[in-house]
Amino acid sequence: MQKSIVINGHTIEPGENKTVVLNSYELHTKTNIEIPVHVIHSKHPGPSLLLSAGMHGEETNGIEIVRKIISRDEVQALKCGTLIAIPVINIVSFLYGSRDLPDGRDLNRCFPGTRNGSLGSRIAYDLMKHILPIIDFGVDFHTGGSKINNYPQLRCVFEFPDNVALAEKFAAPLIIDSNYREGTFRHEASKKNKPILVYEGGESMRFDYLAINEGINGCLRLMKAYNMIDVEFADNPSVKIKKDTWIRANASGLFHMNASNGAFVNKGDLLGVICNPFGDIENKILSTVDGYIVGTNNQPVVNEGDALIHLGIEGD
Repeated sequence: MQKSIVINGHTIEPGENKTVVLNSYELHTKTNIEIPVHVIHSKHPGPSLLLSAGMHGEETNGIEIVRKIISRDEVQALKCGTLIAIPVINIVSFLYGSRDLPDGRDLNRCFPGTRNGSLGSRIAYDLMKHILPIIDFGVDFHTGGSKINNYPQLRCVFEFPDNVALAEKFAAPLIIDSNYREGTFRHEASKKNKPILVYEGGESMRFDYLAINEGINGCLRLMKAYNMIDVEFADNPSVKIKKDTWIRANASGLFHMNASNGAFVNKGDLLGVICNPFGDIENKILSTVDGYIVGTNNQPVVNEGDALIHLGIEGD
C-alpha cells in the first residue's frame, strides 16, 4: 500500500483520484485564480510521474495532450504508482493567450522562485515546494514559439543516462541532446535528481494533431514501461540528434518551403525558395548538412538573416 501524499495542505489517500489547488494568486482586478492539479494515486506502490503543460499560455498542444491523458479509463485506474497532471501551469498567461506573464517575464526563467517574489517567481516556488518533492520524474510539454513549427521531439541531456532511458521509453520520433538553461523548471528539477524531459511539438495557438497524438502515445508508452497501465503499443523508432543548426534566409521576400518537417535531407538538397514579390527572382535555400528537419518557420514573409529551417544532425 502506498502512503498518502499532501499538496499544499490537500491530502490524497491511496486509491483516490482527486483534483486539488496548487495555490491561489490575485490579479490586479482582485480576482483570485487557481492552478488545478489532478492526482491519480494508486493503492499499489510505483513511480510518481508528473505531466505538465501550459508553462507558456499559448502552448495549446501540450494542454490538449495532458487533457486527453487524464481522461482515459486506463489512466484513471492506474495499476500502480501516481500520476500528477497539471494541464495549465501558467493559468494567468493562458487567460491572456500570451507567452509571457503580465509583467513581461517568462515563467520558465523564474525557477526556483521565491515565496514573496513576482507572480512568476511565486508559481515557480510552489511547483518546487509542493510538486517536485512528490515525483520521481516528469514530462513538461511545450510547442514552438511564434510561427515556429517543431516536429514532435523530446529534449534531454545525453550526458545523463537517466534522461536518455526515460526518453527511450517515451520514444518520440526525435530525441535531441539539449543542455540545461538557467532558470528553467527542467534545470532546477535536475538539481534535486528529478529528471524532467521537455516535449516539443507543433506551434503556438494552433492544434497540431501529429504532435498531439505523438505526445499522447509517448506518455502511454512511458506509463506502460513502468507497469502503471496495461496497454499495447507498437515500437516507435526514435532518432537521436546530437547537434543542430539553423538555415537562415539568404534574401528577403516570400518564403516557400519545399521539404517536409521531420524529413531527412542531404547536404545540398533544395529545402525551399525565397521569391521577390515584385518579379520572378528566386533564391534557393539549400541544406548545409545531412540531417533531419526538426522545425520550420511558417512565416511567409521573411527578411534576410531570419531563421527558416532547424536541422538536427544524428549522433552515435
